[in-house]
Amino acid sequence: MTIRRFFAKLPLYKNLNIMIAVIKTGGKQYLVKPGDKLKVEKLDKKEGEEFSFSDVLLVEKSKKLEIGNPLVKDIKVEAKVLSHGKGDKIIVFKYKPKKRESRKIGHRQPYTEIEIIGIK
Repeated sequence: MTIRRFFAKLPLYKNLNIMIAVIKTGGKQYLVKPGDKLKVEKLDKKEGEEFSFSDVLLVEKSKKLEIGNPLVKDIKVEAKVLSHGKGDKIIVFKYKPKKRESRKIGHRQPYTEIEIIGIK
């Protein structure tokens, strides 16, 4: 699937004249626009602190698409830390039949909730 077909399928961005970007953080990629709130892997920032993502992979404004190789130069996505927290508990249960061996572990992944302020 090409990038243009991908954006054409998104009804939210079809006729709007807003800037969107794809950023990379925590080993994942996120499609963001100003005003979005997301939960990303835990960042070492304080609540209320503003910072910027420099790992921008793609930028689109007024139907002009700029794809990085691997990153787009001179573009930064500014964000603000809203809160820190932990996700839902995930239970990992390992069991070996006929060996009387079982192990139950719980895990809660830490996250940081951020708000995208702007793309510059």
